Amino acid sequence: MTKDSMLWRKFIAVATAATLGVTGVAALTASSAQASTRTGGTLVFVTNANQLNHLDPQRVYTGEDIAFLNTYLFRTLVSYKPVSGSAGFTLVPDLATTIGTPTDGGKTWSWTLKSGIKWEDGSPLTCADEKYGISRAFATDVITDGPSYAIQDLDIPVDSSGNSLYQGPYKKTGQAYFDKAVTCSGMTLTVHLNNPIGDFNYFGSYPAMSPVKESVDQNSATGGNNYDNHPWALGPYKIQTNSIGNQLVLVRNSQWSKATDTIRTAYPDVVQMRYSISSDTRDQIFLTDSVKNAVNYDQGLQPVNNVAFFQNPATAKRGLNTNSPYTRYEAFNVSPGHMDCLLVRKAIFFAFPNQALINLAGGPRFYGKIGDNPIDPLLGTDYAPTTGNVHDANFKVAGNPTYAKTLLAQAKTDCPATYTRVTDPKQGFSIDLLNNSTQQKVAAIIKPALAKAGLVVTFNFINPGTYYGTVQNPAKQGDLSRAGWAADWANASTVIPDLFLQNGGFDLNQNWNDPVYAGFAAKVAAAQAETDRAKQAADWKVLAQFVMDQYWLNFPVFNQEQNQWGSAVGGAQFWGPQGCLLFPALYVIQ
Repeated sequence: MTKDSMLWRKFIAVATAATLGVTGVAALTASSAQASTRTGGTLVFVTNANQLNHLDPQRVYTGEDIAFLNTYLFRTLVSYKPVSGSAGFTLVPDLATTIGTPTDGGKTWSWTLKSGIKWEDGSPLTCADEKYGISRAFATDVITDGPSYAIQDLDIPVDSSGNSLYQGPYKKTGQAYFDKAVTCSGMTLTVHLNNPIGDFNYFGSYPAMSPVKESVDQNSATGGNNYDNHPWALGPYKIQTNSIGNQLVLVRNSQWSKATDTIRTAYPDVVQMRYSISSDTRDQIFLTDSVKNAVNYDQGLQPVNNVAFFQNPATAKRGLNTNSPYTRYEAFNVSPGHMDCLLVRKAIFFAFPNQALINLAGGPRFYGKIGDNPIDPLLGTDYAPTTGNVHDANFKVAGNPTYAKTLLAQAKTDCPATYTRVTDPKQGFSIDLLNNSTQQKVAAIIKPALAKAGLVVTFNFINPGTYYGTVQNPAKQGDLSRAGWAADWANASTVIPDLFLQNGGFDLNQNWNDPVYAGFAAKVAAAQAETDRAKQAADWKVLAQFVMDQYWLNFPVFNQEQNQWGSAVGGAQFWGPQGCLLFPALYVIQ
């Protein structure tokens, strides 16, 4: 993930190392090195952001953050095998003894927790802790920004507006519904779903399905919204310091036992995340190797420095340039008073200066490939090229302001209010971007290019650590929001519903008032219920075409990712299903 140019979400479990196309030189773990030689030292992550988006497990939904926190702080029911290559896409037990047992055709799932696992205070993990953690997702007034699979999939009734009748463990409204859907018998957790889901156990790899100790969360000083400051650890490290704008420091958790954990290596003595490192300072750290035990958490440098890093053999050996499983895009906010006119959305799409943005990144090698779909090709069976959009004869990679003007001329008649706003120098429309030097350059490219078509644009620059909390707030989101997405697991059921359904988890389009939404949502529901996988894949392709025909997305890109580290960092590899570095393999060379 290049936080200077985009935000990424989540991961995909369908690619192999070959299809991911890892290029550059990877510093692979030496086979002769024994674990004892890797233990010790401080592993330093540096980032331009002033914080991670969230630390609360039920609120963590950014792919790299999931992988980082699951490696060092949290434990989950199941995990991906911590190895590179195709084997890394294998689910393995973590807190549970198996990867999950389905019954009733996949409508019921059970996991039995291992014994001997302890919280950071030494108290034992219980099934009740696991059940309680799941319940927190329903407190949507407190637990914001996290995945909504529990709300969507658990067998809990909803009201006439589609809202769950269970409102979480703080209000306890509808508690009986939750207690029926999620049960404990000894150390065995059982969840009952409203429909069969044959791969629901993949959701068990998410922090959102992690346990939380009720007594801690119900304490007003340590729980609820405050749990985001200091969640309790089950993993090999616990939080010593969490200072927004400064650093997150993780130290060894004495209550963690390798005997119950075959996934985590716990090589460093200390894991430190240094926040608010300027882009220039961060780049020099990796260009000059001035902090030898450092890892770039931002996944890429500023464009010129990124190119220089990989063109120099001396530095390129400390980096990876990889085809990522993410689609980067800008989501049109189609709610009333925003981008609620299809013709205006199309005009912006065709006027956009894609080539200049590719050039800024250093070319396709570092930027990626212009896409035609919310579904990445690496998802395989669910992807098919769409028609129109980038395949339209009027599409030009450099932008086509002349064609955009013809669309705006039609919009002047068909949707005059929106037309007036986007062309009025005193109004215009806004694009949400990260607040950093690269995005300032992006804005400087976009503004004059769109002006050639008669479009007026402003920019809402948001600090990286608070970006998602801002754009996912309907009251704060602008007209276009830059983001990125990959499937949670190998099914577009974790792409189309998440991105384009109300309460899907990441519907930045706010499209539920769009006149076409009801018909679209009905087709999505039918696709979700389809048990024939081939027919379901065909449904996702049709729905992806619909999304692109509505121009709910602006210039999707099938992304390219860069990673850098210092010369005293060993074990750097790419973790395919997580779409980032293989954190469990990283160690400090002593």
